[in-house]
Amino acid sequence: MRIISGKYKGRRINPPKNLPVRPTTDMTKEALFNVLNNHFNFSELQILELFAGTGSISYEFASRGCAPIIAVDGDMGCVNFIKKTAKEFDFDITAIKSDVFKFLEKHRGTYDIIFADPPYDLSQADFEKLVTAVFDNELLDEAGMLIVEHSKYTKLDHMAYYSFQKNYGGSVFSFFEFEADEEVEDNEED
Repeated sequence: MRIISGKYKGRRINPPKNLPVRPTTDMTKEALFNVLNNHFNFSELQILELFAGTGSISYEFASRGCAPIIAVDGDMGCVNFIKKTAKEFDFDITAIKSDVFKFLEKHRGTYDIIFADPPYDLSQADFEKLVTAVFDNELLDEAGMLIVEHSKYTKLDHMAYYSFQKNYGGSVFSFFEFEADEEVEDNEED
């Protein structure tokens, strides 16, 4: 795994093999950040990564100047790895061990970008619950974006605040915003 852009572009990160994760591939990360580049100036954005796993997405945001970043995962091994890596790179990342759904219920804060990469075998109902919890608990800034990574078998385009999606092989990114970007809407109608 490597950091694909920003201050630490090209730096390799080697997570332990025993972590229960399915890391987002470098090619898929690159495609995601190409989309985000059209929507955001990364410096000083506040980021929340849910189901953080190795922290790969958090490191990409940190390398681009985003801070602070909160990374939430239910596995202590993942949380310890993120803490160790954040310290090594001097990233402003706080790793929290928590069940993501419990965290969403109790946490108070507002973020510019919330990225969630749940296990692909999470139920359809739980994927929907995740999206609903972010908006119901007012965790997203009004100009912010929620991105949920999921398999092509999970459908989220019927959810409130759905804006658009991008497909990369077996992975899909669904994007949610309070107001859809008119430019994206125009392009999709063509």
